[in-house]
Amino acid sequence: MVVPAPGLPARVRIHEVGARDGLQNEKATVPTEVKAEFVRRLADAGLTRIEATSFVHPKWVPQLADAEELFPLVRDLPGVELPVLVPNERGLDRALALGARRIAVFASATEAFAKANLNRTVDDALAMFEPVVTRAKAADAHVRGYLSMCFGDPWEGAVPIHQVVHVCKSLLDMGCDELSLGDTIGVATPGHVLELLSALNEQGVPTTVLGVHFHDTYGQALANTLAALQHGVTTVDASAGGLGGCPYAKSATGNLATEDLVWMLRGLGIESGVDLDRLTASSVWMADHLGRPSPSRTVRALSHKDQ
Repeated sequence: MVVPAPGLPARVRIHEVGARDGLQNEKATVPTEVKAEFVRRLADAGLTRIEATSFVHPKWVPQLADAEELFPLVRDLPGVELPVLVPNERGLDRALALGARRIAVFASATEAFAKANLNRTVDDALAMFEPVVTRAKAADAHVRGYLSMCFGDPWEGAVPIHQVVHVCKSLLDMGCDELSLGDTIGVATPGHVLELLSALNEQGVPTTVLGVHFHDTYGQALANTLAALQHGVTTVDASAGGLGGCPYAKSATGNLATEDLVWMLRGLGIESGVDLDRLTASSVWMADHLGRPSPSRTVRALSHKDQ
């Protein structure tokens, strides 16, 4: 039953991360054609922004070593934006050479995670990203800034809100078009989400440039997403089938499942453009390739009904 609630957006843009963030931590190599077919199936389900891959050095993320082979297989999908993650100027060169026009950089709100993930301080990482963003914008590319550890850090604990605001403003000042606020280890709760969003607004960061990226470690991802929607956020990151984690934060579990998000949005009467049955079938297909059931509750429920 569709029962709208007051104060929510009419439409939400889902930023699908399953093909990149969802698969990057898989130990067994997923064949390139399987990844490409996954992206095609996600597009067929109605997702229009699908993060395709990452142009990182294969040493750091072996699962995504096939970026050059994968991207040309999917780059011409009609009506679909295909963001790619780049860690530095070399990665940017590789992405632009293949025609990528949506770029993402990956910063940290904490020193400990910046050291673990980038082997740099927070400020040194920002300095590394500045020429990447400048050159991407000069190439007429859209740039997204990911910000990890916005709510808690496995080494530093709770992350001060002013610290997150500082890095967000730095990313916007260097030219990022949008930001994704990441709850990398899944410790956020709705009040914390609203407090951070309000603090960003107070410091001149508009809600229109913000997306949210929640992990479901403590079962809070949907509650946190609803809080963000109530604040006016209209871009939500999610991963088909709930795939994913973080290779540099062992306490991080899966991303918010796209199916669970779509089920909630559908019940609230919020448009997403996604066909839930096709999306569920795509996640079941990928789960079969990975050799284990999907962690998404909605996928399990709908798959059980079909049996």
